[in-house]
Amino acid sequence: MAQAPARNQREGGRRGDDREDSEFVERLVSINRVAKVVKGGRRFGFAAIVVVGDQKGRVGHGSGKAREVPEAIRKATEQAKRQMVRIPLREGRTLHHDVKGHFGAGRVVLRAAPPGTGIIAGGPLRAVFECLGVHDVVAKSIGTSNPHNMIKAAFEALENMMSPRGVANRRGLKVADIVGRRAVQDSAAGDDAEAEDTEVVEAANG
Repeated sequence: MAQAPARNQREGGRRGDDREDSEFVERLVSINRVAKVVKGGRRFGFAAIVVVGDQKGRVGHGSGKAREVPEAIRKATEQAKRQMVRIPLREGRTLHHDVKGHFGAGRVVLRAAPPGTGIIAGGPLRAVFECLGVHDVVAKSIGTSNPHNMIKAAFEALENMMSPRGVANRRGLKVADIVGRRAVQDSAAGDDAEAEDTEVVEAANG
């Protein structure tokens, strides 16, 4: 009878782990098979890249190597969960501003987008945004197509993202001041564009 509490504790811990795992979304980015030539033949191994996120602003990436595919994915997933970072999102759907990132030969450009745009990105970048919880974004990879460098470049760009609250705290201002300035700048840019269009139409009619 004394073993019943211990069994209940183990089962409760497993259920807690299952609930924690269910909170995260996992995306397998790539599986690479490598071979080592040894006496008597070749010995195969596998390397996996996984992106993990809660679709609420937290995301991480990891890589794992093993003799079998499931073990490599498990190692990559555990590393991704340990390396998760929080990224500020605008309205919970897109980025606060355009940003660039690079790692090695990989360079990426991430741009905020209006509602309804969707995720315009391919390959590893799409996996990052899906796990992060971004719904509207435009991303372009410039340079290498190596998934390792692309993902690390994307994370460098995302970690440089600044929210209005963060900028206000660093400058000692209020969030309303930062947001107000951005609204004024956006309206001024719109007025300038409208004035340019008017001048073009008048010149064409004249």
